[in-house]
Amino acid sequence: MDDIQKHILAERAVAAARRALASRYAGAAFAYVSGSLIRGEGTAFSDIDLVVVFSSLERAWRESFTHEGFPVEAFVHDEETLAYYIHADTESGCPVMAHMVATGRVVGPDIERAYIVQARAAAMLAAGPKPLAGARSDMLRYQVTDLADDLRGTRPPEEIAAIAAQLYQKLADLILLGRDEWAGRGKWAPRLISKLDARLAAEFDAAFRLAAGGDGARLLALADRELALHGGRYFEGFRQEAPLEARRVE
Repeated sequence: MDDIQKHILAERAVAAARRALASRYAGAAFAYVSGSLIRGEGTAFSDIDLVVVFSSLERAWRESFTHEGFPVEAFVHDEETLAYYIHADTESGCPVMAHMVATGRVVGPDIERAYIVQARAAAMLAAGPKPLAGARSDMLRYQVTDLADDLRGTRPPEEIAAIAAQLYQKLADLILLGRDEWAGRGKWAPRLISKLDARLAAEFDAAFRLAAGGDGARLLALADRELALHGGRYFEGFRQEAPLEARRVE
């Protein structure tokens, strides 16, 4: 798909989103149309991310449907529930909702208000994540340490591949958050590492490809090196307390 075709597809997606907003979410104040299609990076199978904002709702919800041939993932909020989820995402270090709002195309009647909310999300993204420290750092280091230790010694190839699958996201988080960069889930993890450091991204990709084939040595070396950069292995002394309400009387 060339650039012209991608642009045409993006405009079709925005137009479809406008009509979905009018027909399915009558009374909404505004919405953000986001996703790879809108950025000109989508494929024929990509969906539309639609963040819909009402003036007031009892509760937020999300739903999926198909509209004019486009799969749509809708996130329905008022400003308070939207602010809650943007804050929760950014606290976690993975600002999914903030990114959808900040990069989305604005549609709907209350354009002025939509741009104010969008500017807040963009400012939050620009500020970057909180430094990786304290309990968040300890937990992530512990998780990477635990999985990396599972790669030590001799294991069947299928077990190495399974361990690597679990380690992928945790190690990506350590790499990105440990360098004061936002983390990303799924396909966003390799994209963000590549943007940060192309050489590191190539090493990351090669290590996981080898591990998927049953050779975990390079992945273990990468994990150990990243742990050393961010406080070292963490196992001895780790403690996690259960919540007080975690009990059941039979």
